[in-house]
Amino acid sequence: MTDRKQAGRLRKVTDKVRRGQEPAEDDLWERVQLARHAERPYTLDYINRLCTDFEELHGDRYFADDAALVAGFGRYHDTPVAFIGQQKGRDTNERTYRNFGMAGPEGYRKAMRVMEIANRLGMPVVTLIDTPGAFPGASAEERGQGGAISRSIQMMWRLDVPTVAVVIGEGSSGGALGLGVADRVLMLENSTYSVISPEGASAILWRDASKAKLAAQAFKPTAANCYRWGVVDAVVPEPEGGAHTDHEQAAEILDQYLSRSLVELAAMPPAERRRARRERFRKLGPLRDPEGGMGMATGRETPPPG
Repeated sequence: MTDRKQAGRLRKVTDKVRRGQEPAEDDLWERVQLARHAERPYTLDYINRLCTDFEELHGDRYFADDAALVAGFGRYHDTPVAFIGQQKGRDTNERTYRNFGMAGPEGYRKAMRVMEIANRLGMPVVTLIDTPGAFPGASAEERGQGGAISRSIQMMWRLDVPTVAVVIGEGSSGGALGLGVADRVLMLENSTYSVISPEGASAILWRDASKAKLAAQAFKPTAANCYRWGVVDAVVPEPEGGAHTDHEQAAEILDQYLSRSLVELAAMPPAERRRARRERFRKLGPLRDPEGGMGMATGRETPPPG
């Protein structure tokens, strides 16, 4: 499909959502595919456009460095900020090196190392989420994958500094949630956020990964639905046709939302931020969607902004 045709389809789907209509199965699946588009800007694409003097830290000081997760410090609007996010690859070699953005326990331990330094020095923490999930291999489990993700969630829960999480592409499973417990959670218009990938859900429910479209339609992982259910605080618009069509413009739009969020959070006392963060996540819970699917505890029935 050409970019022009794709942009036209996206406009129609967005109009449906804003009118409160449910997208068709194929429309929703197109959003899932856009979230995975090979030319979407990745974590380093945003970091290189949003901040200066970025210095990446390597290694978890226990086992090894994990190239699937990038973590370091840079200057954002003249303020030192910690940036952490999963990094996918553009070609076969880079995808292998980055493990397709699926971090192991050492990746989450590296993230916690950077969070701890940021908290000690009073730097805000920004996480960029883009992963099909944490690495599910036996070697990762042997090195404590589940425990590393749990401790990362616990650390984000307790940070004193302002925190913003941004779902920039595919946010799936505990691998995404390990970087997602923030004061503000933003989501790009064509990204997805869910407890499991559509293929993983269909393999578990029907023992058939080909039913991924059906699974996606059941749990509706799109930005519009996540905003409606209160899972995210704002939906960040993308350039016409998707973020992959114009990386510069995508970063400029995200910059507006991110800078505003950090300014608002910086004005709050640390104790108030922690209290609001905990209250925000404690309010989330399951409910039965009127259409029969499973949703999340809602605070909103209005369409996303933008």
